[in-house]
Amino acid sequence: MKHKLLVLCGLSAILIALAACSKDKGSDTPLYRNDTIEYDANRKILIAYFSWGGNTQHLAEEIADMTGGMLFRIETVNPNPSDYNECTVVARNELDNGIRPELKGSVDNLDDYDVMFVGCPVWWHTAPMAIWSFLETSDYDFSDKIIIPFCTYASTYREETLAKIVELTPASLHLRGFGATGRNTNGVENWLRTINIIR
Repeated sequence: MKHKLLVLCGLSAILIALAACSKDKGSDTPLYRNDTIEYDANRKILIAYFSWGGNTQHLAEEIADMTGGMLFRIETVNPNPSDYNECTVVARNELDNGIRPELKGSVDNLDDYDVMFVGCPVWWHTAPMAIWSFLETSDYDFSDKIIIPFCTYASTYREETLAKIVELTPASLHLRGFGATGRNTNGVENWLRTINIIR
């Protein structure tokens, strides 16, 4: 009896470990990779983006040119410092303390848009807190939107940043995101075709 109990305990421990490994493996794949849509030329598209050095704006403009979408720049009431080092200090303080900076301007007639691209640079391994302010505001309802994340980055944390945008819009449908290093926009057209936004 004691031997059987030990065997059962051992099997339970193995099953728990396997389940944990399976869960960890699945968490490496952001949710948006599993969602698809059919092409529809009548969808209205908005490209909302936060940009500091101009790289994300460049990518947003490229997306707008290819999709015919409307651009909306997310801006804070108090602009980030233009000096890189000073900006990183402010950005880290906002992240560490959960500060959602106040935004200026708002999207007119958000309900008119079916698809929303949401883009930003990678700051401290994730999306800047201005993106959190934009997506968490009660002024907008994203539940019926198709959200497509994009970002610009230096070398790493692309997936983490795209996944954060997905996480901040849990009620939306999400399509596979895109990341570009610097102002390199190679692959944008192929990406837009793959997710059935353009033909």
